Amino acid sequence: MELKIIFTIFPVLLIWLYIIHIWLIKKKNKALEAFSGVDVQLKKRYDLIPNLVNVAKGYMAHEKVIFEKIAELRASAMKLETNQDNISRKISLNNAISDNLGQVMALAENYPELKANEIMLNLMQNLNDVEEHIAAARRFYNSAVNELNNMVEMFPSNIIATFTEIMAFDFLKQKISKNSKNLANI
Repeated sequence: MELKIIFTIFPVLLIWLYIIHIWLIKKKNKALEAFSGVDVQLKKRYDLIPNLVNVAKGYMAHEKVIFEKIAELRASAMKLETNQDNISRKISLNNAISDNLGQVMALAENYPELKANEIMLNLMQNLNDVEEHIAAARRFYNSAVNELNNMVEMFPSNIIATFTEIMAFDFLKQKISKNSKNLANI
């Protein structure tokens, strides 16, 4: 009788653990997919940055340090592959890009001829649109990360996560929305 119970409970337990493992993998892959969506939007931003910088550079020659910093950050961010190991680094690089772009936009307000430049206005509108798409992609990513992190941190799935080395992901802060407001005001 006891042997029958063991042979019944053990396979059920194994199946249950396997199902939890599959859920964890699905949540991890969903978070990676969501970050890939953020990354696509960030690449659109990277493509706009050189044009924006070149137009603004002519008007704001003495702000050269900011433009060099943005170019350096952009190059570093573009070199990083999109994978679980690089997410934190990409987040910090893109936060720095957002901060520097915000400074450029704030400085642009001091240059009426730059604000009136049709190319600059078009670039800023495109950048504003991309920033809104980034914010939407970040919300989707954060939702996927929340689901993954809940499973990684809650019993009993946390045991499986630890055993299979599935880790919690970092959330993306909505830093970009602040800069989007700056862009919309220009």
